[in-house]
Amino acid sequence: MSETAANTSRGSSLTRGVPSGVVPYVMIAAALVSAAIHLWLVPVVIAFDITQAILFVLAALGFVAGVVIYVTRYWRREFYLLMGLLAVAQIVAYFVMGGPANTMAIVSKSAEAIVALAATYLYTTAEPSASTI
Repeated sequence: MSETAANTSRGSSLTRGVPSGVVPYVMIAAALVSAAIHLWLVPVVIAFDITQAILFVLAALGFVAGVVIYVTRYWRREFYLLMGLLAVAQIVAYFVMGGPANTMAIVSKSAEAIVALAATYLYTTAEPSASTI
């Protein structure tokens, strides 16, 4: 297949196909778990602190947006670093803001640690791409 034909076939689809290996699926699942927990807790948190509730929504949207972009052809290797940094920032913010130690927090922070580790692994094993949009 010529390079032009390959570029045309790639350009016709918004998604980049099924990821290979287990680690991408683990990262996606962990990100969605964290996003779901944050959205689940918004009604509880909003009763106490509206700012923190907004931050919970933004955290969830960040993880969901990361997953959506990950499955499209617009994903770039450098985005693994952003996904990992988002996950680490969530963990650090939890401790800085003095979050309560409960089951939901432990599951959420564990999922975020998994996202950070998986994103780091995928960044180090992904081949650099010279392609641009």
